[in-house]
Amino acid sequence: MGPARAQADADQVAAPVAASQFGLAEGELPIIQAIRVAGNQRIEPETIASYLVFHPGDRADPQLLDVGLKTLFNTGLFADVSLQMQPDRTLLITVQENPIVNRVILEGNRRVKEDKITKEVQLTARSVFTRAKAQADVQRIIEVYRRGGRFAATVTPKVTPLEQNRVDVIYEIDEGPKTGVAKVNFVGNTHFSSGELRGAILTKESRWWRFFGSNSNYDPDRLEYERDLLRQFYAKNGYADFQVLSAVAELTPDRKDFFITFTIDEGEKYTVGEVKVKTSLAKLDENALERFVPIQPGDTFNGDRVEKTTESITFATGASGYAFVDVQPRLDRHPDTKTIDLTFEVNEGPRVYVDRINIKGNTRTLDKVIRREIRVAEGDPYNKVLIDRSKSRIKALDYFTEVEITDKPGSAPDRTELDVAVKEKATGSFSVGVGVSSTENFIIDFSIEERNLMGKGQNLRFRVQTSSRTRLVDVRFTQPYFLDRNLAAGFSLTNQRTNFREANFLRDRYGFGVNAGFQISEYWRGSLQYQLARDKVVLDADSFLSQTGPFSVLDGTDLTDQFVAGAVLPVLQPLYVQPNGNPGTTVTATRFRDASGNPLSQYFAFTCDLITQAFTPSCQSRGTFLTSLLGYSIGFDTRNDPIDPTHGARFSFAQSVAGLGGDVRYLRTEGSGAYYMPLFGGFIGKIQLRGGYITGYGGEDVRLQDRFYEGADTFRGFDVAGIGPRYLQGTGVRDGKLFGQAVGAKLYAIGTAEIKVPLPLPKEYGIRTSLFVDAGTVGLVDDSNKVINDNLTLWVNPETGRLCSIDPSANCIAPIQDDLSLRLSAGVSVSWDSPFGPVRFDFAKVFRKEEYDRTTGFRFSAGTSF
Repeated sequence: MGPARAQADADQVAAPVAASQFGLAEGELPIIQAIRVAGNQRIEPETIASYLVFHPGDRADPQLLDVGLKTLFNTGLFADVSLQMQPDRTLLITVQENPIVNRVILEGNRRVKEDKITKEVQLTARSVFTRAKAQADVQRIIEVYRRGGRFAATVTPKVTPLEQNRVDVIYEIDEGPKTGVAKVNFVGNTHFSSGELRGAILTKESRWWRFFGSNSNYDPDRLEYERDLLRQFYAKNGYADFQVLSAVAELTPDRKDFFITFTIDEGEKYTVGEVKVKTSLAKLDENALERFVPIQPGDTFNGDRVEKTTESITFATGASGYAFVDVQPRLDRHPDTKTIDLTFEVNEGPRVYVDRINIKGNTRTLDKVIRREIRVAEGDPYNKVLIDRSKSRIKALDYFTEVEITDKPGSAPDRTELDVAVKEKATGSFSVGVGVSSTENFIIDFSIEERNLMGKGQNLRFRVQTSSRTRLVDVRFTQPYFLDRNLAAGFSLTNQRTNFREANFLRDRYGFGVNAGFQISEYWRGSLQYQLARDKVVLDADSFLSQTGPFSVLDGTDLTDQFVAGAVLPVLQPLYVQPNGNPGTTVTATRFRDASGNPLSQYFAFTCDLITQAFTPSCQSRGTFLTSLLGYSIGFDTRNDPIDPTHGARFSFAQSVAGLGGDVRYLRTEGSGAYYMPLFGGFIGKIQLRGGYITGYGGEDVRLQDRFYEGADTFRGFDVAGIGPRYLQGTGVRDGKLFGQAVGAKLYAIGTAEIKVPLPLPKEYGIRTSLFVDAGTVGLVDDSNKVINDNLTLWVNPETGRLCSIDPSANCIAPIQDDLSLRLSAGVSVSWDSPFGPVRFDFAKVFRKEEYDRTTGFRFSAGTSF
């Protein structure tokens, strides 16, 4: 029999076996006595023989030989295969093995990262090389470039032979120019302009300012999505019969851009007729379900609202314990009246149970860390509400960049498996940062933090920070599931020095704290805290002179009445006339006298020893104090996304009491709440309220450092501690404003209304903006702080800001100003997640304030890590 080769035609492969060659009668086939393999280098003969459909002892049937030949060739292991019957009736199989890929090399890929290409190609190191695979890879690489808008890209494969039957595969890539979109045209639109429709789709016409985005590049896979976006746009505006007749992309003659043309049929505009909810479930009240339908007769038909209503009814029934419901909206069109009757049919759906829950993508995080956030268990009824809630809880961990929960058929028709796919992100950080802000001037920050320690969900942080007003060393640890129970436990160690120059004091704090958090219900959570802190409060030497003087008095004057009880009285120093004629303490022959001829002396005093200063807020708060603080807090959170919410609410209430030991006694109460809601056109609304009250007990007043200070981030338009009670020290006017020291408040109540504005910028830019209005009041100080108001010598001239005893006025005001009047500001806030770190700009205008408040129309903060 002549050799049969894989490259030959089928007729040649099945060449007849010459019977006379083996001394056989005509038509009789020889028997294969043995099979021998030649030409193989890596593949064992037994492996090659295992692919054959014949064996020794079988007759050499040409059809069987042909099948065996093709089977060997189709394995992809061989470049050439031949079969030849030898005179001793041994079947010789001669093979030429395909080479092994040593490495795959990409050249010329400057615009597309190598890992994005390598995950698409078939050929990899140590795989078997075939030219068919190489050509298929060429098409895959070209497709990657086309998806990125480079339709002119070309790929040339090259093979470099190496020893031991190995090859290097080289793909030479000519990326070509990016193919843009020259024009997006619409044909058939009469109710909406082409500009409005261009705004409704994702694809944008190529412009120079869109160099960061990818939506101005032509992507054929995006066209079908654009059809859906157009249908959604028209459906939201009442056009339920809208159709996209065609979507055509034409390449320009220079092959640089595309013209995209959508041909559409708008149809008629519909309004809503009757709206009903029907259910076959006896325990569901149709009237109660209709409360979840925001659509009213006479409204313009809105497909988006129909879909959201369907979801609302599904969630409502699911939250009520009905896991197996099927909500279907039925649309009955009436073309003659151009109305659509809506009927939401709520029926029992198929009973489905969770068979298995599969966790995927967590290479570091332990399964149990994810599973404990999932609200359904294996064997539970399938519940869409709880599954969506599980997704929100897993996202709230902030361990993953992506979280998706999908279902697939289970082991039986009534079973389903849940695949929880996550994509992990870095949770550990080592950073050295520098920054600048309107508040801190400069910031240097060093921190080591791991938010998912050893994949167990534990949080450990060590931080050192220094700035123009703060020095901080802080260590914190939190175990979110202590003893594998839904109980968080943690501790903290802190050393902080704060220069609160607005209130003229410096505080050194050494503190230790422990805390525990626990789940009350699905949305409610509580916590307990205890903190023991030692505070040393001293006066700020840059803004408050600890020693004052000199004061001139008559010789022998008794100073007892001018100093507080227990103060060490200063020594009087006689004054003499100096050679230059001025008074001084250097002894000369002549005493310095007043106009009546009485000799004078001088003295210096510690500022807070003087009765006129002892009751100022700064002097009252200095000293060393031990604070033993026990507190609790409760809160709930129903936001759909804890990081970037679009609807839902959150609320928190906290109280803490100081006085279980220590030197400080007060009760502090604070609460806050926020509500988020989608408005229209991508706008998101937010309403927030915050309030707090602190009071001393057991004869104690609230010290300066324990009071509330509002402004800057907490009340935009006002400076740090720029709003609230103030001590006017009679030192004049600065920047046209009365200058004074913030003394803090015992009460605050602040409300915010904010609208997040959608920007026509890609999400990857990280730019967000919002419009805001802040309104509220801050005030109340203890009566002991107002004692100095009884000393008329400390009253202030509001025009000059100086003491009335020096600069008299008929309109003098008390030094302690405390007014619970309404303050109001509004403005624009812009934030940017820049490559250099977060940047935020606040532009605000104050519409209502007190004359002693400190305002600022612009505030920014920025930082970077390296």
